[in-house]
Amino acid sequence: MILYAFGLVLLFLVFRWLRGLKRVPNKCEKFVYITGCDSGFGNLLARHLDEKGFRVIAGCYTEKGEDELKKIFTDKLTTLHLDVSDHEKISKAADTIKTLVGQRGLWAVVNNACVSVPTAPNDWLLIEDFKHMLDVNLYGVIDVTLSVLPLIKRAKGRVVNVASIFGRISPIGGAYCISKYGVKAFNDSLRRNMAPFGVKVLCIEPGFFKTSVTDSSALKRNFEKIWERLPQDVKDEYGSDYMDKLRLATQKTLMKSADPDLMKVVKCMEHAVAAVHPQTRYSPGWDAKFFWLPLSYMPTFISDAFFLRNAVKPKVSVL
Repeated sequence: MILYAFGLVLLFLVFRWLRGLKRVPNKCEKFVYITGCDSGFGNLLARHLDEKGFRVIAGCYTEKGEDELKKIFTDKLTTLHLDVSDHEKISKAADTIKTLVGQRGLWAVVNNACVSVPTAPNDWLLIEDFKHMLDVNLYGVIDVTLSVLPLIKRAKGRVVNVASIFGRISPIGGAYCISKYGVKAFNDSLRRNMAPFGVKVLCIEPGFFKTSVTDSSALKRNFEKIWERLPQDVKDEYGSDYMDKLRLATQKTLMKSADPDLMKVVKCMEHAVAAVHPQTRYSPGWDAKFFWLPLSYMPTFISDAFFLRNAVKPKVSVL
């Protein structure tokens, strides 16, 4: 019986792999709009799709990011200045895209732009810290999508949302996990909403990868900045050595877990954009597949016990 079950699973995986090999035709006529192209996944995806022949529209937060892309790529690639937390700039970018794509419509939007700070224990944070990250990571995704959705419906194209494995489980404080849970919820509702129009909505949920989002130096500076503004009574609760322990634990975790091979994620993004039969969800990274996903399905007391056992303890901890 076990062998039969194993055989069926193997057959399904082979079938899904073979089905996923076929790519969409006429790539040179298909426009793909990507946010967060200054570095990391977005930058690599812009390069990769440009090489594959797609008409890439790369949204960059900085002029430096735009200039670097213009120097490297073909005339099929267009760059835009884009701040996904600014509705006016999103609308201006959408108007430019509408002129570019014409009656063909927009084949895909890849919502990749993201920030990971401010992050800290929740009782260290202010409501403004949550608002800033939600503006970029969640409301930005929704705003960008809605701004070009009519163009995507015209092309019967794709919406690709980059969430995170932390949209399934919340090991850290702050708005990062909240925003990624929100992206997943928006993705699921939009997928069902758009199905009658022939639009596919896909979700990428990466594990730990070595990008600016997981940069240990930036995270340590973030912790130090927030620690400095804390009231003395909160500092006393956590203890004078808490920051040193937190810095060490953060560096150790990221050095051990962050995968430097960003192409694992980029290939999933490319498949979501270019495959005739894309997957609904992608979970790139061995840690995502074999650790975080299984842990997210565990009973709460098991996941809580794991995180509490490995967390840096405050001075007044009762655990």
